[in-house]
Amino acid sequence: MTDDELPIVDAHHHLWDLDGPIRYPWLETGDHGFLGDYSRIARSYLPPEYRRDTALHNVIATVHIEAECDRTQQLAETEWVTRMAAEHGMPNAIVAHVWVDTPESEEILAGHRRFPLVRGIRTKPIIASGPGESVRGQPRSLQDPKWRKGLTLLEKYDLSWDLRVPWYHLEEAAEVCREHPTMRIVLNHTGYPLDRSPEQVSVWRKGMEALAACPNVWCKISGFTVKGKPWTLAMHGGIIRDTISMFGADRCMFASNHPVDGVKASWDWIFCQFKAVTADMPDAARRKLFADNALAFYRIQP
Repeated sequence: MTDDELPIVDAHHHLWDLDGPIRYPWLETGDHGFLGDYSRIARSYLPPEYRRDTALHNVIATVHIEAECDRTQQLAETEWVTRMAAEHGMPNAIVAHVWVDTPESEEILAGHRRFPLVRGIRTKPIIASGPGESVRGQPRSLQDPKWRKGLTLLEKYDLSWDLRVPWYHLEEAAEVCREHPTMRIVLNHTGYPLDRSPEQVSVWRKGMEALAACPNVWCKISGFTVKGKPWTLAMHGGIIRDTISMFGADRCMFASNHPVDGVKASWDWIFCQFKAVTADMPDAARRKLFADNALAFYRIQP
């Protein structure tokens, strides 16, 4: 199989219409975010542009992840994305948002579940400002009993959990995952190893090993937006290979995180690098990493 023929399921991307009624406050500030200069992506990103960005690759399906819209518009975002799918044939699965620790959590979950493409939920615990800091035990932290109890609603509604925390919270996240051994969980953005100092890479690796030991936890390989560093295999190849080694080719999936990761590189560049770093792997393993695992996890019929 040639690289051009390799089927791809983009396991994590976003769409937004900044001229429409749904608001994205984080794109309206004009500030630099922790990933880079958000002004570069503060424009509408719709299916036709995604198609142009991916035209040189064999993308057979995509997964839309909630894009941090105004949290009063969670159901409106799912409705809009569903409409995009009907009009453009993509995305093929939706991961929506709900806070699991509020009185209306179950009502919102039931609302999302009425849309057939919804396969999972991304609900983010609060995080510390950096390694060495702690929010342990605070409301909506990984240790908050109310938040942890709320996660059980995802299994009730047969929804997976997209887990997103940075590298210094991975071990704590593994504690939560062990409480839910039958829940389908996928770690976002390779655990965000944004600090590549030897000390912090060691922290990342220890946390990733703890999560990989949970057989129900999968990993999305994406999110390589290290400040001040270019997107190169010299920079990220080792992290990618280590992740596949820890989780195995059966529980990893490649993802673009576009347009957000566009602060660092084009969609085409990122997936060309994913292809390059796996060039010596068997075809069967590459098919899993690029397509089959995402199809299975998000229950997509391409």
